[in-house]
Amino acid sequence: MQLILHTGAHYTEQERLIKTILRNKGKLSQKGVHVPGPGTYRSLIRDTLNAMHRAPAAHDARDVLLDVILDDVKADRVVLSDPNFFRTAGTAVQRGVIYPDAPERMIHMAHLFPDDEIEIYLAIRNPAGLVPILFDVAVKKQADKFWGQRQPQDLRWSETIANIRAAAPEIRINLWCNEDLPLLWSQIIRNIAGLEPEEKIAGGFDLLSSIMSKEGMQRFRAYLDSHAAMSEIQKRRVIAVFLDKFALEDEIEEELDMPGWTEDLVEELTEIYDQDVAQLQTIPGVNLITP
Repeated sequence: MQLILHTGAHYTEQERLIKTILRNKGKLSQKGVHVPGPGTYRSLIRDTLNAMHRAPAAHDARDVLLDVILDDVKADRVVLSDPNFFRTAGTAVQRGVIYPDAPERMIHMAHLFPDDEIEIYLAIRNPAGLVPILFDVAVKKQADKFWGQRQPQDLRWSETIANIRAAAPEIRINLWCNEDLPLLWSQIIRNIAGLEPEEKIAGGFDLLSSIMSKEGMQRFRAYLDSHAAMSEIQKRRVIAVFLDKFALEDEIEEELDMPGWTEDLVEELTEIYDQDVAQLQTIPGVNLITP
């Protein structure tokens, strides 16, 4: 079985994404793809993984989990989504590492589903904008707990991803930058669902309609109607143009409320993030989805 894990990250439109995928549930079921409602499995999987910190899972744990997840549905591909898969937002950064528990979680998943094909889908986000939010909800805000001996400049997504790959090298990782998501939205949905690149889906503009003015969306849809033969790549270029003119500033701009966060630091962190994204592309077994 193909087991697709959409693991966040936090504050990257993760809930909107799974809701859009669920809009296509009927069509996907005809293709052997099962998308259960998150409420049926999130707590169960978390409890199982947490218990595996203390003792190995029972020999029939996989069958028990799949019985609940599938609920008598026959499927070749199952899509699961949980932004707290690698722990909650309150513990997402510890001692200057993003999702430090992720490698162990994936070891446990590999043990639970040893004969299944597991893939991770994960959105990454510029730490300059993400860390202030995570710090605000952090369980432990003390410097020695949140930062350890590190500085903001030491945060690297590539460190987290490399650690996951080292821990569970059989698990493929698919990434995209949250900053690119308005351009990649429909492709990400198709990739997670296992659909063909040009296959029609419901909700392909769900995110776009939330960050673009009503007038902009009306003009955008009219433009698409008059240029029906456009490819997905061409649509992305059109989306970029319309966003430049009709984006809702309140929806795309954010205030960074973080002690010591200056404009110079934000610029420095953004440059480091760009370099880190390039580094991610060199890690074997990692697929970076770009516009």
